[in-house]
Amino acid sequence: MHRAAHQLLDTPPVFADPLALAVVGSEAETELRTGSEWHGASSTGLRAFIAARSRLAEDTLADAITRGVGQYVLLGAGLDTFAYRSGAKYPGLKVFEIDHPATQAWKRERLAEVHIAVPKNVTYVPVDFETDTLVDGLKRAGFDFSGPAVFAWLGVTPYLSPATVMDMLHTVAHTMQRGSEIVFDYTQPLSNMTQDERANFSAMAERVASLGEPFRSSFEPGAFARDVAAAGFSAVEDFDVEMLNARYFADREDGLKLRGRAHLMRARV
Repeated sequence: MHRAAHQLLDTPPVFADPLALAVVGSEAETELRTGSEWHGASSTGLRAFIAARSRLAEDTLADAITRGVGQYVLLGAGLDTFAYRSGAKYPGLKVFEIDHPATQAWKRERLAEVHIAVPKNVTYVPVDFETDTLVDGLKRAGFDFSGPAVFAWLGVTPYLSPATVMDMLHTVAHTMQRGSEIVFDYTQPLSNMTQDERANFSAMAERVASLGEPFRSSFEPGAFARDVAAAGFSAVEDFDVEMLNARYFADREDGLKLRGRAHLMRARV
C-alpha cells in the first residue's frame, strides 16, 4: 500500500501521481508540504509546471497509442513513475528509461526501498552521453526502429548546451519512423523576462549551479521552433504559459496557474 492519504494534490489535480511522494523521499516531501523554496521558485509554481509538462507528455502518448504507437522513451527518466503506475492501462506498451548509469542505479535503489515493483515491459537503458549515443543505447535495449515511438524529454534541455539540444533533436528526427513524437521543455533568455521573472529565474539558476548542474541553454521561441522544424520534424507545436494555462488550468477556484517564460514543445517526425 502506498501513502494515498499523504498525496499532495491541488484540486482538481492537473496530473495525479500516487507514487511521486514515495519515490522522492521524505526530505523533498517536507519541502513541498511546508511551501519552502525549491530550486529558488515557489514549490506551488514548480509543481504546477512539472504537472503540466508531464500531463502534456502523457496526453501525447495516449493519443499516439490510439494510432498504434507501442514504444515510449523517457530521455533522462530521472524519478519519472509512468511505468510503475500505468502498466494496467497500457499493457502492450514498451517503456525504455534512458539515463546516466549512476542516476539510473540510484532510481532503482529508491524503487526497491519503497517496494515499487518494476513491470516486465520496462527496459532500463544506461547511457553516458559523453561516451555513448542514444541510437546505440536503444539498439542494445532492443528498441524497434521499424516502428514509431513517443519520446518524453522533460527537465533536461536547460542543463545542456544549445548544440547538444539540437543534436539530440536531429537524431530523433532522422532515426525514428514517421509518426514518432517528442515532448520537451525549454526556457527563454533572460532578456525576454520582466524584472521579477529575471530575479526568480536567477535565484533558481544559482541554486542548481550550486548543486553542480548549471543552466546552459535558452532559446528564442520563434527562432527555435523554426530550427526544430529545420532539424527534420514535419510538425512543431510550441506551448507558452498562456497556452498551457488555457489548456490545463482554466476555471480553477484556487487560482493555480503557470507564470514565467518556460515553454513546452511537441514535434512530430
